[in-house]
Amino acid sequence: MAKRVLFVDDEPMVLAGLQRSLRSMRDQWEMAFVTSGAEALKAMERQPFEIVVTDMRMPVMTGAQLLEEVKRRFPQCFRIILSGQADQETIMRAVDPTHQYLAKPCDTNELKRRLTRAFAVRGLLKNPELEAVISKLQALPSLPCLYLEVTRELESRDPSIPRIARVVSEDMAMTAKILQLVNSAFFGLRCQVSSPIQAVQLLGLDTLRALVLSTHVFDKFRTVCLREEEVAYLWRESFAVASFAKRIAEFEKQNRQMVDDCFTAGLLHDSGKLILASTIEEKYQLVLQMVRSGQKGVVEAEKEVLGCTHAEVSAFLLGLWDLPENVVQGVAWHFDPSESLQHGFSTALATHAATALHGQQFPFYLQDETVLNGEFLRRNGYPDREEPWRKVIETHASAV
Repeated sequence: MAKRVLFVDDEPMVLAGLQRSLRSMRDQWEMAFVTSGAEALKAMERQPFEIVVTDMRMPVMTGAQLLEEVKRRFPQCFRIILSGQADQETIMRAVDPTHQYLAKPCDTNELKRRLTRAFAVRGLLKNPELEAVISKLQALPSLPCLYLEVTRELESRDPSIPRIARVVSEDMAMTAKILQLVNSAFFGLRCQVSSPIQAVQLLGLDTLRALVLSTHVFDKFRTVCLREEEVAYLWRESFAVASFAKRIAEFEKQNRQMVDDCFTAGLLHDSGKLILASTIEEKYQLVLQMVRSGQKGVVEAEKEVLGCTHAEVSAFLLGLWDLPENVVQGVAWHFDPSESLQHGFSTALATHAATALHGQQFPFYLQDETVLNGEFLRRNGYPDREEPWRKVIETHASAV
């Protein structure tokens, strides 16, 4: 399939500028440029586009309205807002249908980077049906007790940012969405944020309150295919692996950014199970039946039933949302880092080690059955680390 991008803006001069700045990519991408939402939908009916990039403020049909329609009619298409507006009302209108947000005017190199990465993400899933379902997701569902705790705090007379940040940092769903937003161009940050606590502080109470109470980006986790003890395990394990990966990074004297990346990759490493259990319940029930009966492990059963794994699913969605590359890499390769492109100490290495060591200490049938890859550790300069890391983790395990 050709790599096709559709650009939508009611100002012809803006479209002409985009066309000039992206001329060097004509051999790699097919690009079309239209001046209204109606034209965009007609163009998409004539031929498929993998990515649509639209201005926010347009007459008749706004960018947010266009992307809502694209989400409904062409769910596999990646949806990007390119806007010069950065007020809270604009963010709230765009948050449901939009995968990524870019500032206007947009740096050409940044636009190329975003589009190149988006096309690369498209190659992560080989299941078109599943890709369409996941592309429609606006957020992951949160653990009910954590969701309730955040809403109560935000509705209280004296809400506390530190208390909210603590709860968010324990929930993979809220962490993923908040990182997507805080790293968007709406906030104009010069570097990417991977710490959920820092993200909450940067968003502030007003934006958090609007996101949680006034939109549908956060919701309580509902599924019939996971048992109560399995749901509890997924959240408990995600936070434990996050804490373990963080401890390993600190033990190896990594910088603060890497420590944060490792924590967040660990927190999100099993989010694919959450996605699958809440979006394709009937098919994932078949996976769970194989696992519960002892016929197959989770990864093997997923490959047989779905043709992909939960790691690929979560990496696809998090990459689609343009979360920091280090975080996505750690999630993608947490149970098998052998094909990771990262070198030396990395999020893939830390998350893989944390997953394996957690599985040894707290066995459960829903875990990935990850075995520490000694050859991968040796190749990246960390041989014979299993015992030192285990001791570091055991010191802190009682607090997790």
